[in-house]
Amino acid sequence: MKVDVRDNNVEQALRVLKKRMQREGVFREMRLREHYEKPSVKRAREKAEGVRRVRKMARKKMERESGIAAPKKSSRPAR
Repeated sequence: MKVDVRDNNVEQALRVLKKRMQREGVFREMRLREHYEKPSVKRAREKAEGVRRVRKMARKKMERESGIAAPKKSSRPAR
């Protein structure tokens, strides 16, 4: 991965690099590889991710087809 630094603006280049790494999933993979994950736990996690992904796609499809936005999640009341 390569990021150009323009006009000696290192901060902007770092922001671009972080955004690209986030999009590629580098940070997520690093977090997953910090500790050993048992095969059974890995299968369960991947299955849950797949279910979540399918539900999200179905929800987006229904929103597009019906033209009605999904209800906003209400935030918890302050205590």
